[in-house]
Order: sequence, then structure tokens, then C-alpha cells
Amino acid sequence: MLASAGIAIVYGGGAVGSMGALADGALAAGGRVIGILPRFMADLEWGHPRLSELELVEDMRTRKHRMLALSQAAIALPGGSGTLEELLEAITLKRLGLYLNPIVLVNTRGFFDPLVTLLRHAVDEHFMDTRHLTMWQTVATPEEVPAALAAAPRWSADSRSFAAV
Repeated sequence: MLASAGIAIVYGGGAVGSMGALADGALAAGGRVIGILPRFMADLEWGHPRLSELELVEDMRTRKHRMLALSQAAIALPGGSGTLEELLEAITLKRLGLYLNPIVLVNTRGFFDPLVTLLRHAVDEHFMDTRHLTMWQTVATPEEVPAALAAAPRWSADSRSFAAV
């Protein structure tokens, strides 16, 4: 969807699983795909061999930083612990006014429902402000991502004024 719209993809650089499928689909649509891959994963030959660009970094922390720094939005597809870690870091940085771009959760078959419930519970328990619930948008299908990006509420560094609850 994004590649067809002329939007470059920045992702973790993997060749297998959902990461590989994402890259393959975007490349097949003529898209530009930039992978950010830790060196140890390159040494294990986990990197995608046909990317538009591949940036090797030292570690997972640098990978997350580079992906967010190069992106104009964070879009989370269903995934495992790495996906959840990257998503929660983006949400945390947005809360602190350090990442201001949209965050979209592609909630295929309700995958992110438990996480969204947990984040709402954090608000109910006063660990987050109600305004923090607007830091991300949730869509049911990939086809809804472009509209969610366009409709995402603006976020600014002024959010620091309510970051600490």
C-alpha cells in the first residue's frame, strides 16, 4: 500500500517472516525499502538481499533509533517481542515529546486489542494522561493506514507538559 503510494519503507532489514514479506511486497510494488540491520544479524545472514538500501548498525538500540529517525511514521504490524519493544519505545518517546510522528497499529484480527486495553488501564490507574490515548491510531486493515496517517492528530514537544502524571 505505501510503496504503491510512493512512500519509502524503513524496517528492520530481515528477509524471513513478516519482515521479509513486507519487504518483498513493497519491492514488488516498485517501492523503496530501507533496512536497518544489526551486524550480528548480517553475520547470521538474516538480512534481506534485495533491499534498496541496507544500513548495518552495531546493536538493537541503534537499530530502533535509526528506524525512528529515518521514518515519518511508525506503523506496527502484528509481531513478537521485538515489534512490541519497538512500538512501546516509539510510544514512550512520543509521550516525552521526542518522537512527534504518527504511530499506527495495524490491528489484524484484534492482535493489538490486549495492548490497547492495557494502555487504557494505565490511563485509568493514572500512570498516563487521557491525552496520551491520542498518540496512536488503530486500524483493522493495511488499506486503512494511509487515511490514518493523514488523519493523525498533530503532536508536539509541548506534550512534555503532561508527560509526567
